[in-house]
Amino acid sequence: MTIRSPRECVDNMTKIISANLNGIRSASGKGFFDWLAGTDADIACVQELKARADDLTAAMRARADITGWFHHAEKKGYSGVGIYSRHRPAQVIEGLGLPEIDAEGRYLQLDFAAFSVVSLYLPSGSSSPERQAAKFDFMARFLPKLRELAASGREVVICGDWNIAHREIDLKNWKSNQKNSGFLPEERAWLTRVFDELGWVDVYRRLYPEAGEEGYTWWSNRGQAWAKNVGWRIDYQIATPGIAARARQASVYKEQRFSDHAPLIVDYDIAP
Repeated sequence: MTIRSPRECVDNMTKIISANLNGIRSASGKGFFDWLAGTDADIACVQELKARADDLTAAMRARADITGWFHHAEKKGYSGVGIYSRHRPAQVIEGLGLPEIDAEGRYLQLDFAAFSVVSLYLPSGSSSPERQAAKFDFMARFLPKLRELAASGREVVICGDWNIAHREIDLKNWKSNQKNSGFLPEERAWLTRVFDELGWVDVYRRLYPEAGEEGYTWWSNRGQAWAKNVGWRIDYQIATPGIAARARQASVYKEQRFSDHAPLIVDYDIAP
């Protein structure tokens, strides 16, 4: 692996991408890694690998000067997160230390000199009442970790599929989704606590306070949601205030489709 020094980063910026792949093998076949190579991203956080370690090809593990670290789910074809980086991390933290949650492969943290990056896949509760209960349990148990990270003194960026649209502006049909997982009052209130009580910053929303449809990152496969842009903004880069203030621009990449989500790209004026 080639490690680039901070001075080699274009304009001394760090480009961080977050993308739910809905299957790393499927996304690879749709050109995700070819696209990633052309972005010159420094760090790419991916979620929903749907693959175990022995399912990954060499090309999925590393390409050119970017290398991946992974936290796989125990269940075959399920969940899992990863982080690709051009820079070697000082430390890799796999999981939250909560066995029943870590079995689903939902948290991976890489620590660099200047900041830490997390790839997060918060559970979806849409499939059943049991999974919604599991989602609420994860949220309750994850909040202390968020509090701990915020108080650690380190700058942190948490990239991932949070499976919650925070505000009405964050989804097309908000009125008809108020009783559906992903836009429940309890979920939205929890995310408000993350921002207002714990001090985390929604980076995209900080940059673009009034952005609506252009910020959507997920579309249902039902009907013509993609064609009509009936989407949700549920993929976020949520950061501590210091590094959030150094975000210079963000975008959602929609020219190609690698999954039912679109990559969220943010440029930060900081080097790892």
